[in-house]
Amino acid sequence: MGKSGLHAKIGLFILLIILLVSCNAIKRVPDGKQLLTKNTILVDSLSPKDPRVLTLPTLQPNQKLLNYPLRLHIYNLARPHRDSIYLKWMQDNPKGLKRRNAILSEKQTMELGQSLVNFNNWLKRTGEAPSLIDKTAIEKSKERLRAWYWNQGWFNTEVDHKIIDSKDDKKARIEYYVNRHTPYLIDSLNTQIATPVIDSLYQLVDSESILKKGEQYYTPDINAEKDRLNTYFRNNGVYYMEKDNIRFEGDTVNTKNKANITLIIKDREVQDADSTISLPYKIHKISEVNIIPDYQNAISNKEADTLAYEDYNILRFGERKYKKSTLTDAIFIHKGDLYKDIDRDRTYRRITELQSFQYPTIRYIEDPRDSTGTDLIANVLLTSKKKFEFTYGVEATHSNIQAIGVGLNTSLLIRNLFRGSELLDISFRGNIGASTNAANGDSRFFDLQELGADAKLSFPRLFLPFNVDNLIPKYMSPSTNFSLGYFSQTNIGLDKQSLNGALTYNWRQTEIKSTRLDLINAQYVRNLDPGNFFNVYQSSYSSINDIASDLNLTDPIYVNDSGNLTIPDGTTAFINNSLNGSLSVSDDQREQIRNVRERRDRLSQNNLIVSTSYSWTRNNREGIYDDDFSRFNFRIEGAGNVLSGISSLAGIDKNENNRRRVFGVEYSQYVKTEIDYIKHWQYVNNHVFAIRAFGGIAIPYGNSDNIPFIRSFFAGGPNDNRAWQAYELGPGKTGGLNDFNEANMKIALNAEYRFPISGAFKGAVFADIGNIYNVLDSEEDPDAIFNDISDLEYLALGTGAGLRYDFGFFVLRFDMGFKTYNPALEEDRRWFKEFKISKSVLNVGINYPF
Repeated sequence: MGKSGLHAKIGLFILLIILLVSCNAIKRVPDGKQLLTKNTILVDSLSPKDPRVLTLPTLQPNQKLLNYPLRLHIYNLARPHRDSIYLKWMQDNPKGLKRRNAILSEKQTMELGQSLVNFNNWLKRTGEAPSLIDKTAIEKSKERLRAWYWNQGWFNTEVDHKIIDSKDDKKARIEYYVNRHTPYLIDSLNTQIATPVIDSLYQLVDSESILKKGEQYYTPDINAEKDRLNTYFRNNGVYYMEKDNIRFEGDTVNTKNKANITLIIKDREVQDADSTISLPYKIHKISEVNIIPDYQNAISNKEADTLAYEDYNILRFGERKYKKSTLTDAIFIHKGDLYKDIDRDRTYRRITELQSFQYPTIRYIEDPRDSTGTDLIANVLLTSKKKFEFTYGVEATHSNIQAIGVGLNTSLLIRNLFRGSELLDISFRGNIGASTNAANGDSRFFDLQELGADAKLSFPRLFLPFNVDNLIPKYMSPSTNFSLGYFSQTNIGLDKQSLNGALTYNWRQTEIKSTRLDLINAQYVRNLDPGNFFNVYQSSYSSINDIASDLNLTDPIYVNDSGNLTIPDGTTAFINNSLNGSLSVSDDQREQIRNVRERRDRLSQNNLIVSTSYSWTRNNREGIYDDDFSRFNFRIEGAGNVLSGISSLAGIDKNENNRRRVFGVEYSQYVKTEIDYIKHWQYVNNHVFAIRAFGGIAIPYGNSDNIPFIRSFFAGGPNDNRAWQAYELGPGKTGGLNDFNEANMKIALNAEYRFPISGAFKGAVFADIGNIYNVLDSEEDPDAIFNDISDLEYLALGTGAGLRYDFGFFVLRFDMGFKTYNPALEEDRRWFKEFKISKSVLNVGINYPF
């Protein structure tokens, strides 16, 4: 960009700031009206403890950003009648219009006017009209305050208000005065239940009531009790019970701050011709369950092929696509059982999880064969999805090693593979790209390649040699997944190839608790080009190249014409000869070279990992828009134990490193555990406070003295400590000496306050604490090792702010992180020495970090 263009943009920005700052807040306030600047609510002369009370007044001041009504000032920049103003200007200034038409055509002149109108409308939409004090709105606000406290038991609440003018007659604030008086307590609990069978059911759970004598009246408790009773009745056969039929009435006549509560359940009302009659409730049971797996083929004049299986009737109008047990295992409504909502809901959920059917329909009708009117026939109507589903996508990619790339992803989903509602998902992905440098020596433009293929076969049941229905019943939605994957890279890093396979079991104990067991998870990683290590890990190369430069080496076996170590021959010869004494280096230099060699060998070696893991999750989030929830996850993994046992029984000898090999590879052996906790609190006006706590440790033993790179921990990045780039932070106080810093222990604490700005724009301020450490492995650098609790002083602190845009289906996130406490610096320089723009990190991410 040229200097003139830059100066123009800076000038435009400064002009906009001047316009906003100089804009008068009451510019669009009509005469005789006042701009509301603040609401104050005093409850019994004190500020309310519940922040939701502040949102009750219907009349609220204009929104502020950093205590500045930005949107109000944007709105004030707009002209009230921009279209008519422009037309009037054209009528009143024929000479000016003529001069403009000499430069622009008549059409362009009109388009210019329309552009001004459109910009004016944009200012109005983006901005916010002044909040004007209105007596009607004030009375509504007072009524809302009274209703709020009435619902909490203060039946005699009085609300008054006062408008307090500011120095400017067109500005004022409102003070609301709430006098609650004495709250009402529940004095007695009575019942008026018309149907005897309902009264008998109620007596069984009367002691479990949420409402208690002597407690303060509270409308949310009343509603919760209605929900409890409705759920209870409908799960005990009362099919026609509805929540609206359950009422509570409070009597406060001739009582002193006490309320007598009566539960009223009348008989159900039924429409009979032109009149309404009352009928007592009945306990209903299921007399028959009909399953129609191909309801889309049902024709009224065609007789279905009916098959009786266990307690079910399976009615088919076409070919037999599903095994009988596949259908019945997904149905929790049983012949002879009482009607239960929970059985219906579990059936809905399980059928949906099969992914073979569209959302099911379950209809209950009274059995015409039953003279008592208590039997119900359940009809489960299913419509199959297409057997094959093919998807694909093309994307452009860019990274620090890839200037430009093109990727293709394809997926084929095959449903009901073996007529048991199995799912086979086969996916392929490929990417070609142009590297950002010519280190690989390839002359082609698209010199980078990535290829991958995955296959996953899912069964809606547990594949085990024994029955576990008593431990994991079918309503827990058990499933078994077999997966196999392959991935390869060319001219990327060390040209990695990866082959993995897994056998996984999943089930869900409740709506919020789930379990995953990876019985076998095997991964083989092969590096085809380990000689490219020093091209990839430049910091390791610089470390030994600096030592070689100090020795003034000229032998071409080590260096090129520029005096730098050649890769890989020169680096290999230099490392070997330095450690065997052929080259004269100091003890410190030799130790540094030895550390580089160990890192090279570790990161370039092939890996064989065969592990078993167990994870348990509790997540009470109710959908993606729920911002008041908690999530806890515990995971433990053990690797190498099976291979250790097999290799011992097979008599495989240990090599010179005291390690055993399987298929020519030293297998990894370790135990790893992780704990992750997330909590969100939602406040008024979509303000959210979110925290995350994470702790993880992986301990090598037996056949390993360190953790494979792909199983280790790293710190930094857009979803971790945002003041550092990914892999840049740690371990300990080492200061990120390597290109990709990792370790076998991690601690992370994150906190973020999110708030709305304008429309889809959201803001956030955050603080991230964390670091990685080495513990009980082969690392010898004391600055990287966690010895005791005092090493927690090396937890790094990053703070910052973020701007987000909510597209509805995803959130685009920009977070700027600042290094507030950097443990890698000298002790007296750690706080705020790098709290500056030049040291900050801009993170771009999709969706929230936690």
